[in-house]
Amino acid sequence: MPDPAHRAHPRSPAPETAWVVAAYETPVSDRIWHLSATGATPAPLLQELLDHLPDRDRWDAAVGSAVNEKTVTAATKPLVESGWKHTIDGRWIRWTNTSGDARVQFDAFAAQQPSNSRPTWTIWAGPSVDQPTWALHASPHTPAALIADLATELAHGTGTRRPPHPQAPRQPSQRTTSLAGAVSTGPPRPAGRLR
Repeated sequence: MPDPAHRAHPRSPAPETAWVVAAYETPVSDRIWHLSATGATPAPLLQELLDHLPDRDRWDAAVGSAVNEKTVTAATKPLVESGWKHTIDGRWIRWTNTSGDARVQFDAFAAQQPSNSRPTWTIWAGPSVDQPTWALHASPHTPAALIADLATELAHGTGTRRPPHPQAPRQPSQRTTSLAGAVSTGPPRPAGRLR
């Protein structure tokens, strides 16, 4: 069940949480950090998340460490290097891409209250944080390296790419072709008509 902070507002058309990743020191310990994603989150961002998870050395540093200026700087370096606009609005620090359709938001207040259920990091695309096309929400102790990896994917346009036009002919990829040839569907069937 998603954390209440990640549920869509009853009157909001915001997408619902579809993925929740949580890290625990042991199977019976308290949660160290967590990240949730909506169902429309781009596959390359989800793949980056999944690629990051097995490398425990990269996220062990998050255990017990507070978010500070150095952490935020490391996590958002890919955005700054890609020319994203940086703004500060009260407790929120935001980075916006040049086309204005994707953002990363850091909540300094939530970062200082790790027991609070509000997300510290919100990564989204769409008209607003309250009505995103898709969104990721991360807790205070989410590793800066993971946020940086997601920011790198986002900075290269992953989150803002549009799927091909539905009427455009789809070209099979080499991977799809080779996988289709490698899959065995059972014993060979005699030639004949399908019924």
